[in-house]
Amino acid sequence: MRLRYLIPLVFFVVLVIFLGIGLTMDPERVPSPLVGKEVPDLTLASVDEADRTISTEQLKGQVYLLNVWASWCVACRQEHPVLMEASRDHPNLTIIGFDYKDKRPDAQRWLEQRGDPYDVSLFDPEGEAGIDLGVYGVPETFVVDRDGIIRHKHIGPMTRQDFRTTILPLVQELRADS
Repeated sequence: MRLRYLIPLVFFVVLVIFLGIGLTMDPERVPSPLVGKEVPDLTLASVDEADRTISTEQLKGQVYLLNVWASWCVACRQEHPVLMEASRDHPNLTIIGFDYKDKRPDAQRWLEQRGDPYDVSLFDPEGEAGIDLGVYGVPETFVVDRDGIIRHKHIGPMTRQDFRTTILPLVQELRADS
């Protein structure tokens, strides 16, 4: 009879412990299995031109940011000015957009209204390529080296501080290594 109450109590205590541990973790530091591995081979149309395709193979040889965004993403609105400043202040920085689960006209209108910080923006309307890329949600930003290896993944909206203290120094380090 006591066991009948003891098992749910033990289960509840274990659940509370896991919840407590989870609450102490930084949600922006979700480990990505792709960090340290090559960007998946993706070939997607651009947001601007449906008949123009770009592959990740074509991007090899340069250090770049791959920013996952969408016009429906509220957090992307918060991050977008940071990307605009990064593009303006660092014209040699290559920023590739990755429009995720969006509608082309909505994405084009969004970039027209807010500015376009991207060298090119890839279009993934169904989110299938995003699954290959290990996208948890938007926005996310990947730093990719010249060999096409993902060196860093930032989850959530990138702040100015994130860009200055983490992203830009890493990009500069990767450029210097080659």
